[in-house]
Amino acid sequence: MGEVLVKAAAFVFIIFLGYALKRIGFFTATDYRLISKIVLNITLPAAVITAFANFDMDASLLILALLGLGCNLIMVGLGFLAGARSNGETKAFYMLNASGYNIGCFAMPFAQGFLGPFGVVATCMFDSGNSIMCTGGTYAAAAGVAGTGGKSQLTGLAKKLLSSVPFDIYMLMLLCSWVGFRFPAEVLNLCSVIAGANSFLAMLMIGMMLELELEARHVQQLSLVLLLRYAVSAVFAWLFYYYTSFSLEIRQVLVLLVFAPIPAIAPLFTEKCQGNGILASLTNSVSIMISIVIMTVLLVMMNLR
Repeated sequence: MGEVLVKAAAFVFIIFLGYALKRIGFFTATDYRLISKIVLNITLPAAVITAFANFDMDASLLILALLGLGCNLIMVGLGFLAGARSNGETKAFYMLNASGYNIGCFAMPFAQGFLGPFGVVATCMFDSGNSIMCTGGTYAAAAGVAGTGGKSQLTGLAKKLLSSVPFDIYMLMLLCSWVGFRFPAEVLNLCSVIAGANSFLAMLMIGMMLELELEARHVQQLSLVLLLRYAVSAVFAWLFYYYTSFSLEIRQVLVLLVFAPIPAIAPLFTEKCQGNGILASLTNSVSIMISIVIMTVLLVMMNLR
């Protein structure tokens, strides 16, 4: 248990380091965008390649991608119902912020630190389904509800997915595993070195993105979307852990992943749907803090280290 708490405390420290450095002016409010590019296009792909290095394809793991997609679809529907009596922009806010999981920049470092290579692979499989919605699917649905989408929304989804480097790497590594291709040791050694920076940079970036100034007028919407999100996540975790036939390791991965925070891109999509981008950013920040606590407690309970 001590080792789990030390690792979790290190993650929390890095997050607050990023936040503190932003507050004192060492980083500007937009510097996180550069680190985000590095994480999403360099260190995260390297972590995925390293995790898949000795992975033999197991067709049953493809179900994890369907679970990632299915969880998103359920939450999008519940988000729509939560805003049923509201205008289109508010409905879009609930749909975008109740659904989706920040895997690459948040859950993946936890997987790297606590779950080992197989846990990272399982995380990637879940995220391949999750990414379909987070990178454009949910936005297409929300934009339609808000009346801000055009005919190109759905047709642009494939383009958004293919332009996502992590998603492309997931698909490439799945194909390589399926055909039995192995990268040379020199490539894997290089990727391993780069992947070592992923956890630090991802946690630092999250700290730089944190906004913790809560206004009273935002409390109701923020509370509703977070209560909906984490209550349903608890149901998902219970079902996955006790009522699926996956190995214990995969069930532990699923329990952690469903408590990942709101995707970092959700505030941007909320603004594009003419919703309250400031509230979405605040909701995102609060969800990060909640997820840190829940996932740390779960790691201790499951004795993962």
